[in-house]
Formats: sequence, C-alpha cells, structure tokens
Amino acid sequence: MRFTLPTIVGAQFCCTSLWFAGNAIAPEIAARFHLGPGFVASLTSAVQLGFITGTLAFALLAVADRFSPSRVFFVSALLAALANLGIMLEGLETEGLLLFRFLTGFFLAGIYPVGMKIAADYYEAGLGRSLGFLVGALVLGTAFPHLLKGLTTRLPWQAVTLATSALATLGGLTLVLLVPDGPYRKAGQHLRFSSLLAGFRQPRFRAAALGYFGHMWELYTFWAFVPVMLTFYNGQHPGAGISVPLLSFLIIGGGSLACVGSGLLSQVMPARAVATAALALSGLCCLASPLVLGGSSPALLLGFLFFWGLVVVADSPLFSALVARNAPAATRGTSLTIVNCLGFALTIVSIQLTGWLAPRLGPQLLFLPLALGPALGLWALGREVSR
Repeated sequence: MRFTLPTIVGAQFCCTSLWFAGNAIAPEIAARFHLGPGFVASLTSAVQLGFITGTLAFALLAVADRFSPSRVFFVSALLAALANLGIMLEGLETEGLLLFRFLTGFFLAGIYPVGMKIAADYYEAGLGRSLGFLVGALVLGTAFPHLLKGLTTRLPWQAVTLATSALATLGGLTLVLLVPDGPYRKAGQHLRFSSLLAGFRQPRFRAAALGYFGHMWELYTFWAFVPVMLTFYNGQHPGAGISVPLLSFLIIGGGSLACVGSGLLSQVMPARAVATAALALSGLCCLASPLVLGGSSPALLLGFLFFWGLVVVADSPLFSALVARNAPAATRGTSLTIVNCLGFALTIVSIQLTGWLAPRLGPQLLFLPLALGPALGLWALGREVSR
C-alpha cells in the first residue's frame, strides 16, 4: 500500500494526457481539414461529449461498482489509446476526426472517475490529500500535450498522438498490475437505476455537487481558450514572441501544484472552506479579466493567467473529496461518475457559448461570462452553511 497512491497518480497522468492531445496540435489539424476559427471549440466539445456519454453509460451500468475498478481502468486506457490513434488514419474526414475524439472522451470515463473511485477505496482518511495528488496528475496530464508540442516542433504532429497513446497504454498496464481492489471497496452486485441520483437526496452531497458544477462551468473553457488568448496576443503584439505551446503547458500544468497544495491544506483546514476560497478567487479572476486581457503588458497578462491557472483548479480535488465522502458507500463509484457526467455536460455548454461569443464580444470580454459558474457554486455552498 506504500506505493499505491504514487502508482494511481502516475497512471492518471499517463492516461489523461489523451484529453487535450487534439488541442495541442489543433493548428495542424485545422490546416489538414481546412477548418475555421470555431474548430477548437468543436474539437474540445467532441471529447467532452464523449466523456459525458461514457460517464452516463458507466453510471447506468454501475460499472465501477460491479466490476474490478483496476480492470475497468486498464481496458478503458487501452481503448482510449486506440481511439486517439484513429485521428492519424489516411483519408479521414472531419466527421471521422470528431468521432475518434468523441470515442477518446468516452473511454476516458473509465479513467478519471474510476481513478478517483480506486483512491477512495484505499484512503477513507485523508481523502482530500489523496485526491489533491490525483487531480494534480489529471491537470498535468491535460497540459502535457502542449509541452510535447513545444518540444517536438520539428517533428510531424503525429508524434504527439503516438506519444500520448503510448503513455496511456503504459498507465493502464501499471495500474492493473500493481494496484488491486482497495480494502474499502464495497462491490455492488446488481444494477440499481435508483442509485444514480441517490446522493442528491442528501444536502451535503447536493451542495458539494453544485459547487463542483459551478467550478466545471469555468475550468475547461479557461483551459481550452488559453492557447487562443495567447495566440491572439501574439497577433496584436508581434514583438512579444510568446511561445504559445510552452506557456499553455505552464499555465494549465501549474494548476497541478495548486491541487496538491489545496489537498494538503485540507488536512489542517475544512475542505469546504478551502474550496470556497479557491472558487471565490477564480470568480474574481473572471470579473477582472477584461481589465487585464485588454492591456498591453505581457508580464501582467502572463502573471494574471498563471495565478488564474492555479485558483481555477485548486478546488477540484476538494469538491471531488466532498462528493465521495458524502455519497452512499455502496454506490460511491456511480455517484462520482454521475456527478462527473453532469459537470462535464456543463463544460460543453460553456465552451460552445464562449466559442459563439468570441467573435461578438472580442478577446477582452471573452472570459467574463465564466463568472456565472463560481457564482452558482458559492451560492450553493453558502446555502448549505446557513442550514
């Protein structure tokens, strides 16, 4: 059990590198398929829609509760890696590209929430700290394709696809070989469709879930449009010379440190208080974004985006821990999965709305509507405290 958490964290990092593998090479893919500026939103939404469909299917079938979570993780990792490779097929049309990204997202449903389920089966005490490392791995894995892109500029774009699929395969193998089912696992033996929303009958679970939904409204849209924002800034200020792939990795990947930090902080402070503070700070970043994004100082812009990259995800492991802690024990995997499903459904609405508003609002106001998410989350958490 000594190396269980590092193994889960490493596997999570390797497998979630598939998530933004398409975004990192979006310019090359857009040129190949002659796609317009709305392509990034469609590419990201295809993965998110696949993840939503996958989490819904996994939740309806109670896969993570009925079968060995480690084996579910392994099979999902292999299938996601294969789907990721699909975008390299010759003669692929736009519909086929989006289908393969959809399938990648579908099988990621057996990786991210199932990884949290495995951690929860091992660590009832200190779950916030454990999920801090786990979500930190997700964040770093999500950002990693941008780093790969920055390091392989002289190689064809397929190098990023091959590398991320190889990592996912390695992660799945490592976890299934080294991490058996946890001591706190309670296997569900029958399908119980009533268990899908069972947790929402409990006020604490409901408040944590609503806080998570507000957080998700902001998070993935911010991640998806950071490269867009940096590219626009380079266009407006040709002398800036910003390395978009490298800085996208640092801004997004830096959030992994915030996840670990918030998880550790939750050991000495209430997790709900830490999550609320992080959500409030990211909401303030949304409101302040027009002042910073319309400026001409690259130092101010990058400092602001780095800070936002930290606080926008610092609450993620804590909301996941609160959801897991307040979910019915026998259906914990299903509860985590359905909350993930609903949260990621919101990301599609947010990403598509932002993509639609982009040419209408302009970059300066682009992130302002994201403040709706933190506002919802803070309202739900405040309402629970006042009970």
